[in-house]
Amino acid sequence: MSTESSSSEHHVEQPAEAPEPAPAEALAPAEPEAEPAAPLPKRRVGLVFAVAVVIWVIDLVTKNLVAANLEGKEPVRILGGLIYLQVIRNPGAAFSMATGMTWVLALVAAAVVVAIIWLSRRLRSIGWAIGLGLVLAGALGNLTDRIFRAPGPLRGHVVDFISAFAPNGEGFAIFNIADSAICCGGVLIVLLSLLGKDYDGTSTRTKKEESA
Repeated sequence: MSTESSSSEHHVEQPAEAPEPAPAEALAPAEPEAEPAAPLPKRRVGLVFAVAVVIWVIDLVTKNLVAANLEGKEPVRILGGLIYLQVIRNPGAAFSMATGMTWVLALVAAAVVVAIIWLSRRLRSIGWAIGLGLVLAGALGNLTDRIFRAPGPLRGHVVDFISAFAPNGEGFAIFNIADSAICCGGVLIVLLSLLGKDYDGTSTRTKKEESA
């Protein structure tokens, strides 16, 4: 028997190797990439203090001007009687409320100033920054009077000089720029809250929709 036939008889074909299973990672469906979080709005600390400083300076200048020129004089009628300018020394709160509690009101104003300064570090809403800046200006304006005007520190009387619709507060009340700033700032903050706008620049409505 030839060598060629002998080798062919003893030759056994080897079975083909089975393909290696694909890794589990390749079989699993690819997960969608998470969308990057939206960048937070810019902090608005500077805007708070810019508004507060401007309104505080206006309040201080107007009080000093009317105290120097209208003290002890008859009310000055302007805008066809819509506004009367006259100096009233007010020991109470805005619009002559809480008369006789000057030192308590001074401490409350100081607490409001500290609270707004603390909160301003987290502010990212332009509307909230303007509103809190107005409230801060009003609190600082009247606090300045209570500290530096007669009869003494924490007992000083606030200078009110705007009487709406009639003299002597008969038509509405006698107030000043600081009082107006507090009211306008408070109204703006309440309006923003009703619209669902948070101080950090987010929306409460959006948060509720995302959670749902």
